[in-house]
Amino acid sequence: MNHPLPPDELRALQAQAPAAPHCACSVGACAGWRSLPPERWPAARMQAVGTLRDADVYEPSFEELHPQGTRYESADAPVAPHFYPYNRCTLFRCADCQRLLLRYTEAGGYYVDERVRELAPGLPVLGDQPA
Repeated sequence: MNHPLPPDELRALQAQAPAAPHCACSVGACAGWRSLPPERWPAARMQAVGTLRDADVYEPSFEELHPQGTRYESADAPVAPHFYPYNRCTLFRCADCQRLLLRYTEAGGYYVDERVRELAPGLPVLGDQPA
């Protein structure tokens, strides 16, 4: 997982994902970014597919991309691999339902928070790079 998954490869994986997965895993619904404590992450069911993080970039940008006026927590916010928080994500597939999940660690001064979002079919995946 040294090289980040390019947007076209993300779109191809997304197109193969089930349209309406029903999974009994502890992740639950996550159309927009949500906190998920490590004890609720079903590690035994999750298979790492690849990373969106560029190993050559020591500190990825915190710049977000929302061309349609969405926000970080919006369920319809596009996936922008070169922008925060996607530029810090690993892509996982649930072995049971085949759902694709993006996951990253939000780290502040006094906390660490694991966040997860489904890479749902039809969700826009942008290829724009920061200027």
